[in-house]
Amino acid sequence: MQAREVVLERVKKAKEASRVLARLSTEVKNRALMTMADLLERKAELIKEENAKDLECGKEKGLSSALLDRLLLDDKRIKGMADGLREVAALPDPVGEVVKMWKRPNGLQIGKLRVPLGVVAVIYESRPNVTADTAALCVKSGNAIVLRGGSEAIHSNAVIAGILQEAARESGVPAQAIQLIETTDREAVFHLLRMEGFVDLVVPRGGEGLIRFVAENSRIPVVYHYKGVCHTFVDRDADLDMAWNIAFNAKVQRPGVCNAMETLLVHRDVAKAFLPEMARRFEEAGVELRGCPKARELVPQMKEATEEDWYAEYLDLILAVRVVDSFEEAVDHIHTYGSGHSEAIVTTNYATAMRFLQEVDAAAVYVNASTRFTDGYEFGLGAEMGISTQKLHVRGPMGLEDLTCCKFVILGQGQIRE
Repeated sequence: MQAREVVLERVKKAKEASRVLARLSTEVKNRALMTMADLLERKAELIKEENAKDLECGKEKGLSSALLDRLLLDDKRIKGMADGLREVAALPDPVGEVVKMWKRPNGLQIGKLRVPLGVVAVIYESRPNVTADTAALCVKSGNAIVLRGGSEAIHSNAVIAGILQEAARESGVPAQAIQLIETTDREAVFHLLRMEGFVDLVVPRGGEGLIRFVAENSRIPVVYHYKGVCHTFVDRDADLDMAWNIAFNAKVQRPGVCNAMETLLVHRDVAKAFLPEMARRFEEAGVELRGCPKARELVPQMKEATEEDWYAEYLDLILAVRVVDSFEEAVDHIHTYGSGHSEAIVTTNYATAMRFLQEVDAAAVYVNASTRFTDGYEFGLGAEMGISTQKLHVRGPMGLEDLTCCKFVILGQGQIRE
């Protein structure tokens, strides 16, 4: 079949299944999620075998170490997928919640009822765990899902989707509610973005190029973030031991993800005490530093940072470093170069911390913690569809409630409008 025919077949099946899924009880949906989790763990060896095929192809294609890391599925990550499914099952079901109700002078009772969106399409790259995470959230929130992963993870995505469908079928959930577009034809993405009669929301997850393509070509509402240029600001009143640990974690723990720190800002009053030791720790971990002139005076081995470095999302062991003269300069830098993802300050000054929370415009703003926590699982959402840097209709990690909307329900006793 041609790419358009493949996509059309998948979205039609998803649309049909969405009507059934929207009516299912919380008990049935939770049973399906628990069965999915168990089956993923039982079939871990099969998943790793298929993932090994993708990793081998990725190495042959010359994928970077960061991209290969995002592609990898080991026992820990498979268990993480299963645990995410179980955590979603344990969360309250948003479907059917009456958000608000009021009575009008004419006796009409008007309320807002939370309902599923319908069909959600997820277009993503590299990370096959997205297959399980997003499917779990959609099933729990009563939405069918259409998955279109990248060619580099085709074997991993196919085996995971098959396991989820098998578990759904066993549990009374329509297996067609989870659809995977397996064709690697790039035209499939373009056609999927034109299926506005069948798909209600598109969530792209991947590189800036993919996200821009989706945003520019979709006829369907899109929730996205272009990139994660995250900052950590070490304030003049910072606890330096805390700052060393937070900055190291934010950059090194997993550099190839969107919530990793890309620029370190340091107040000039603590730069001399902080930066040389911080640079030593980074260099031991293999981090390449690119600094402003003031930073390079303190750490001469730093490379010179260019204007492009302040905008860069490296997704690698590379870090831009800037010494700032004031709190205001740090906030201005974040507003100029940041992407609205995650920003952190390290400080013991309560007033400064509160200013940072209020003045920094981002989806997640931290005081004395690593930006690496911006994640649906870490926030207690079970998993996430993605991390939105938009302001409509959702911002930050997108969880269950964000996969629903409200419709008005009106209860009358024969009222007519005069």
